[in-house]
Amino acid sequence: MIWSMIIGVLIGAVAGAITNRGENMGCFFKMFAGLIGSSVGQALLGSWGPSLAGMALIPSIVGAIIVIAVVEFFFGKNR
Repeated sequence: MIWSMIIGVLIGAVAGAITNRGENMGCFFKMFAGLIGSSVGQALLGSWGPSLAGMALIPSIVGAIIVIAVVEFFFGKNR
């Protein structure tokens, strides 16, 4: 379980770096984005590619990007 959380943080950090939102995200949100994004990405794209802790990395990163985009859309600050 701890291994999954660590991998979730890494997936969330990569997705945050891709979307340029990484500096605004805390560790908890990175883990949330990584774990939920893993579920979303694997549901949409399947479980192909390399995997760690039972999470396919490429679909998980794509899913985390989707989760970050949706959260930013609904809860993002107006600039």
